[in-house]
Amino acid sequence: MEKDIINSVNSVLADGGSIDIRTYSPLTLAYLGDAVYEIVIRTAVVNKGQRPANMLHRHTIKLVCAQTQAKIAEAVYEYMSSEEQDIYRRGKNTKVNSSAKNASLTDYRKATGFEALCGYLFLKNDIERVTELIEKGIELLKIQI
Repeated sequence: MEKDIINSVNSVLADGGSIDIRTYSPLTLAYLGDAVYEIVIRTAVVNKGQRPANMLHRHTIKLVCAQTQAKIAEAVYEYMSSEEQDIYRRGKNTKVNSSAKNASLTDYRKATGFEALCGYLFLKNDIERVTELIEKGIELLKIQI
């Protein structure tokens, strides 16, 4: 089972797998992008210095909430390519059957769109671009990590 998972991930990252990632549903991309976004944020927080795990967690949850993701998405929208904007819009406009506990529907949709973009770029094996967009958003919004 472990090798199946590793082979599956390697296959997708090596050549995009056998499925055109542009055909993935926006919510599937957002599902993956949520994890990608969080690992980028967690890495940035840890790279700022050793702190107790509870402090790392408290700081991280402020950055991975829908409101912050929505603000980052808005801040970097003009820096996205037309292809990236299209993926973001598809994710943002997808009908969702749930919502964040502490976010408006507008913020939740924007966050979903940004997560879809993060998932898409990850599947394109372009984690550098994901990181670039997140860093640009943090810089533009003057968010302290």
